[in-house]
Amino acid sequence: MTTESRPLLPMASTGCSCCAPSTTDDREVSAPPTAELSARTDSYAVEGLTCGHCVGTVIEAIRALEGVEDVRIDLQAGGVSPVAVTGSTTSAAVRTAIEEAGYSLATS
Repeated sequence: MTTESRPLLPMASTGCSCCAPSTTDDREVSAPPTAELSARTDSYAVEGLTCGHCVGTVIEAIRALEGVEDVRIDLQAGGVSPVAVTGSTTSAAVRTAIEEAGYSLATS
């Protein structure tokens, strides 16, 4: 019986403590900064996304806005894809960025 060896995922050199190489085995857990607690997440329904390139285009357009901390898209190819935007940017700015990227918000 042979054991399949899988390549290890690269470790982050900076960033979160769970991925960064550690010099000790002691891990500290602390509360996130207050600014992170005040960030809100708004949801949008976007039509016309059909592939990963479409998703990347919308993410890039939204991330370019001031105050955006995170963008997540659940691609529903050819349908209505939910888009979650975390941060302090305005809904109007996000809508404009989506439309300028060539996509439209779904009407309810």
